[in-house]
Amino acid sequence: MIISNHMKAEHRECDTLFATAEEAIALGEWAEANTRFLDFANETLKHFKEEEEALFPAFESATGMTQGPTQVMRYEHEQVRGLIGNMAEAIEKSDKDAALSIAESMMILLQQHNMKEEQMLYAMCDRQLPQTLKEETLEQIKKITL
Repeated sequence: MIISNHMKAEHRECDTLFATAEEAIALGEWAEANTRFLDFANETLKHFKEEEEALFPAFESATGMTQGPTQVMRYEHEQVRGLIGNMAEAIEKSDKDAALSIAESMMILLQQHNMKEEQMLYAMCDRQLPQTLKEETLEQIKKITL
């Protein structure tokens, strides 16, 4: 559970940051929305970087699977990155309707994405990666910065 526990905790942190940004948008508190959204975006992009630079390569090298779950997760990361850019624009323009619409799309995508990672990919990592590789990967993840 070493991988699952750490990565799930990061998902929860990103979810919390997203909710605070969405709340500020709904209230029309644009400076606060911008700050909170930036916090969310930075944490989310850092999390993606951890997966793409440490976790996914470790999983792929241990299992030999390069066209499976990690490929799908990378694709979904790109979709989220696009939505982050769109939402940042909407916040910059103080466009509440656009920002909330994008937020809804992002929330749905992230919920589905996180569920797949948590129920499939992280569980597979915990089962299939040797203990030493899990520990090394987690140490590598902790050193990654945005």
